[in-house]
This record gives sequence, structure tokens and C-alpha cells, in this order.
Amino acid sequence: MGLFNFLNQEIAIDLGTANTLILFNDKIVVDEPSIIAIDRSSGKMIAIGERARQMHGKTHENIKTIRPLRDGVIADFHASELMIRGMIKMISHRKRMVSPSLKIVICIPSGSTEVEVRAVKDSAEHAGGREVYLIYEPMAAAIGVGIDVEAPEGNMIVDIGGGTTEIAVISLGGIVCNKSIRIAGDDFTSDIQEYMRHQHNIKIGERTAEEIKIHVGAALPDLEDPPDDFIVRGPHQMTALPIEIPVSYQEIAHCLDKSITKVETAIINVLEETPPELYADIFKNGVCLAGGGALMRGLDKRLTNKTNIKFYIAEDPLRAVARGSGIALKNIDKFSFLERKT
Repeated sequence: MGLFNFLNQEIAIDLGTANTLILFNDKIVVDEPSIIAIDRSSGKMIAIGERARQMHGKTHENIKTIRPLRDGVIADFHASELMIRGMIKMISHRKRMVSPSLKIVICIPSGSTEVEVRAVKDSAEHAGGREVYLIYEPMAAAIGVGIDVEAPEGNMIVDIGGGTTEIAVISLGGIVCNKSIRIAGDDFTSDIQEYMRHQHNIKIGERTAEEIKIHVGAALPDLEDPPDDFIVRGPHQMTALPIEIPVSYQEIAHCLDKSITKVETAIINVLEETPPELYADIFKNGVCLAGGGALMRGLDKRLTNKTNIKFYIAEDPLRAVARGSGIALKNIDKFSFLERKT
């Protein structure tokens, strides 16, 4: 029975704007940044993932680094296909005589249009997928954090990724009401870049802004356990001479306030649409925060203060969607919300 198992592989892919995770045999075997480096003259792939990220912003004219996904959807079809194919190859380094037949469960934002869904499906097929199933990201995140999505009870999840924030109320194996907004980690990063340019007259790249967000990113200007200031180095906009500036978490909380307020508004809009019985369940159970944005210092406290509903951070929020996709992959017959694209 297991003789031809090597010809059939089942993988779950969390195709994220910032990071792509691939789950195989119940293990996350690939966890790489969603970025690819391509040779401009030949169009061939030079590097993907972390190696390509290290090249980002440091390339010469013959090399181009591309982030194939923007706002949670595929922006560059050719680059996304190369990236998915390359990351699938990372699962097994040994050469195969025969390409395996892939059964793939892949995540999509809940606000995806038909065109965006088709782009994801086509990319997965061109990368070797024979059977492609799609699952909405908030549903995958809810499964991944251990919520019983089939129960007759309301559960709310907020998944703050790189390109989109997914907010959904789930009950009886379906999404009752949801909102997908294109305000997420990438917007926080660009807010920091703009703030440093206007406030400190210093030019910084995407990677430096990302480091600032990780080290001193905060949603509240008053934290119980504040991080140390982060030293930023770069050229002064007027003189082009190098300068060093310490950045505090209070400054970053101030510069991210506008974007976080938009996330708050979207959460309140979904709560307004929630049926009363499910609202009562959410009030009792609390709201789960998943995705990389859930790690923003003080965000859970800020949202709790705003809504009077308890917000809590999922265990390992970065991998919640990937884990949920893996569980869905093993229970394809059980979950009716899995949509097969053929």
C-alpha cells in the first residue's frame, strides 16, 4: 500500500504576503519570507526566501528582488509560480526521477475576488498541484489555534498578517460575518518609514523599518514592560551625511495609531453585524488574535479597552494559519467549507 506513497504528496501552504509556510507530514518544513530574486537578463530564479530577503534593497541592475504578493493577493503571477515551485522543492532536497502528484490546501484572504482566487489556484497548479483546495485564512487560523469551528457557538478571530487583516465570526463550520481590510503589517512598516522621514529627516529602507517594528513596535504609549530604544542609522535627507537616532516605543505607538484605529473600526463593524446570540458567545469566549500583527506590544490590551471584550493572543500566532491548513488537509472529507478548484 505504501509502495507508491512517494508519488503522492499532501501539503498545506500558508501563502502570506510577508512569509510563506509549508506543512508536510504534520511538520512545518518551510518557513521563509515571501520574496524571490530573479536574474533580469535570463528571467531565472537566483534565490528565494531568506537568501532573497538578504538581497532585498542591496541589488545591482542585473538582479531584481520581487515580493510576488501584495495586500494578501498575487501581484506578480510568474514570480509567485517560481516561488511556490522553489519552496515545494525545499521539502525534499534529493532529486526524484518522477515528480510527485501534489494535493494542496492553500489559504486565501476572505475578501478575495474571483480573479484573485483564480490566480492563486493557477499558481498552485503550475507549481505541480493536481488537486487544489482553498480555505479562507480566518477559518484556517481558527482551526490552528484550537477553536472548534463546527460547534454551534460563536467564535471571533482577528488575523493580522502582512498584507491583510482578516476579521471573522465563525459558527457551525462557516463564516457568519467577516471583513478583510488591506491594513496590516506592511502598512505599519510604511508608516514607520514615513514617520522617520518626516520627523527625523532620515531615509530608511523597508528592512530597517521592519526591524524597528519588531524591536520597539507598540500599540500603546504606556507599556508595563517597555523595550529599550532602538538605534537607527542612515543618511540625513538634506545633507546625505550619516546620522544615528534612538527611537522609542512611544514614538512608534504614536506613528502607528492611525492604522491601528482603522483595524479597531473594522473589528467594531464586524461586531455590529454579529447576531445577538453569537455576540453573547464572543463576549463570553473572548476574541483570538493571530498572525504576526498579534505580536505588537499592547495591541490585545488596547483592543480590550476599546471594545470591553477580552482579546487574547494565540499560542504561536505566526504559525496558526499553517497549522490550521494542515488539520484541514487531513480532514478534507469532514470540512464542507473546503472549496476544491479543478
